[in-house]
Amino acid sequence: MDGNGRWAKKKALNRISGHIKGVDAVREVVTVCRELGVKVLTLYAFSIENWQRPKDEVNALMELLDEYLLKEADEMLERNIRLSAIGKLEDLPSGVRKTLQHTIEKTAPCDGMILNLALSYSGRSEIVHALQRILSDVERGKIRPEEITPIASPTTCGPGTCPTRIS
Repeated sequence: MDGNGRWAKKKALNRISGHIKGVDAVREVVTVCRELGVKVLTLYAFSIENWQRPKDEVNALMELLDEYLLKEADEMLERNIRLSAIGKLEDLPSGVRKTLQHTIEKTAPCDGMILNLALSYSGRSEIVHALQRILSDVERGKIRPEEITPIASPTTCGPGTCPTRIS
C-alpha cells in the first residue's frame, strides 16, 4: 500500500487526501480478492519507517485506520472475512489497538477469507526475529541445523504470527 502520497501530489492534493483515496483502493482490492476466491490476503499497510513521517500525517493515518476498522467490521462479518494483524502492534496508539483487537475478536469466527494487516512491521526485524527463534530451537534441541529449510514454519513467522491458511 504505497504511493498514496505520490498519487495525491500528482493530483495537486495534500498527502492525507491520497491516504483517504487509498482506503477506497483497499476496499476494492479486498472485495475483488474475496470474489476471486483468494483465501489469504496480506496488506502491508504501515511500516516501522512510516513512524518517521510528519506527526500530522502519522496521526491522520492512525485515525484512518481506526475509522476503517470501525466502518468495515460489520462488512467483514457479512463477507465472512477474518481480520488478523502482524507487526509491532504495541507501537500503535492505544485507541487504535483497542479497535483493532475488537475487530479481530469480532471477526474470529469467519472462515471465508483471512485479511492480514501488517502494521508497524519491518522485514529486517522479522528476519532477525525468525533467526532468534530458530537458534533458540536449535539450542534447546528441538531442531537440528540440517533440518532448517527455506520453508518457514508458523513458529518463525514473526511478531503476532501470520495466518496463512484457514483451518
